[in-house]
Amino acid sequence: MVTLEKMARLAEGSCFDSLGQNIARSTEAGLINLHSDKLHALGAGTRYDICTSSGCAQMAGVCHSFTHDGRCISLFKTLYTNHCTHQCNYCTNSSNCSTRAKIFSYTPEELARLTFFLYRSNYVEGLFLSSGSGKDQDAVMEKLIETARLLRQHYGFSGYIHLKILPGASLDHIKEAMEVSTRVSVNLEASSSDHMSEICSTKDYCNDILQRQRYIKNLMENISLPAGQTTQLVIGATQESDREIFDRVLYEYQELKVKRAYYSAFSPQKGTAFSSREPQALWREHRLYQMDWLYRIYHFRPPEIEHAFDEEGNLSNSDPKEAIAKQLIDAPVDPNAASYRELLLVPGIGPRSAQRIIAFRKKRMITKKEELANFGVRVKKAAPFLVINGWRDTTLDRWLA
Repeated sequence: MVTLEKMARLAEGSCFDSLGQNIARSTEAGLINLHSDKLHALGAGTRYDICTSSGCAQMAGVCHSFTHDGRCISLFKTLYTNHCTHQCNYCTNSSNCSTRAKIFSYTPEELARLTFFLYRSNYVEGLFLSSGSGKDQDAVMEKLIETARLLRQHYGFSGYIHLKILPGASLDHIKEAMEVSTRVSVNLEASSSDHMSEICSTKDYCNDILQRQRYIKNLMENISLPAGQTTQLVIGATQESDREIFDRVLYEYQELKVKRAYYSAFSPQKGTAFSSREPQALWREHRLYQMDWLYRIYHFRPPEIEHAFDEEGNLSNSDPKEAIAKQLIDAPVDPNAASYRELLLVPGIGPRSAQRIIAFRKKRMITKKEELANFGVRVKKAAPFLVINGWRDTTLDRWLA
C-alpha cells in the first residue's frame, strides 16, 4: 500500500505541482485522501530535476512537459527513493546534508499501480521518474526499469515515460531503460569536470555522465526513443561563466545529439554544504533559455551568438538578441527587401513573423510599422532596427552607442 506520508515525501522530493487538495479513497491504488499540505512535507527535495523550461508549477506531484510532437502534457513526477549516497553539495537528499529527511522508497509494483491509477483517473498523462542512488545504484536502476516495464507490459500503459538515467549506469541498464521510455536523460549539472568536482566529489564527470550520454546517442541508432535524450545544468552553484555553460551546451547539441538542455538557477538549501552561498538570480536562467532558443529555433550560428557575452563571458539582464543585433546590424533593415536571415536578426521578429512578412510582400509593400503587428512582430522592439518606406525610428542613435 502506498502510504500518505510516503506519497507526499517522494512526490514533493522532485516536483513543484500537487495532485490536488483531495484525491478520493481508492482501494485499488492504495491511496487515501492525499492533501497538498502533506505533499509539500519535503519542500523542494530535488528541485533541480526539471523537464520544462517554463515555471508552470501549479501543484506538487504533477509537472507539465512537452512531447516530441509539441503537445503539453501532465506528468506524475516523483523519486523512486530519496536515499542517495552521492554528495551533491546543493541537494537536500545528499548523503552529506545535515537536514536530510527520513528515507522512503517505493516498490516497482506500488509505483506502477499508483501511476496507472492517476493516469486512468485523468490526473496525468505520463510519468517522470527520477531517483536517488540508494545503497546499490545498479539495484535502483533495475527498479526504475522494472517500474516502467510493469506499466508497459502489465498495465498496457501507452503514455509518456521519462526516465532519469543514474550517473554511472551500465550500458545494459541504459539500453533496457530506453526500450520502455519515451525520453531519458542524464543530469549534466556542471559545464566541466572542474566545476563538477566542486559540486559533487562522488561523480566522475567524463565517465559517469558524458560517457553515459554517448551510450544513449549510439544506442538511438537501433532503439526508437521518440523524445530523445535531454539534460540539465545547475546555474550559479559555482563560478562558471555563461560562456562556459553555453559552450558545453553547444557540445551537447552538436556532438551528443541532446534534444533539449534545461537550466535551473541555484538556490541554497538548509543543511547542505552550499547553504551559505548566494542564490542565483532567476534572470540568468531566463537569459540562458533565450540564448538556447536563438541557437535551436532561430538557428543563429555560434559566432553570431558570441556577441551577447561580455568580456568576462557573461550575459547581462537584457535581451541577448538585442545585444547581438547591435553588433551585427550596421544599417536599418527594410522589411520589404531583407532576406529571411536579415529579418531574423531584428529583435521582435521571429521565424513565423519573418515568413509572414516575406509572404505578404509578394502581394504588396509594407508601408507602415503598424502593419508589422499583424504578422506577430513586436513592433516596439523591432522599430529601432527598421526602415519602412523611408521612415526611420528616432532611436537609430543606438548604432553610435
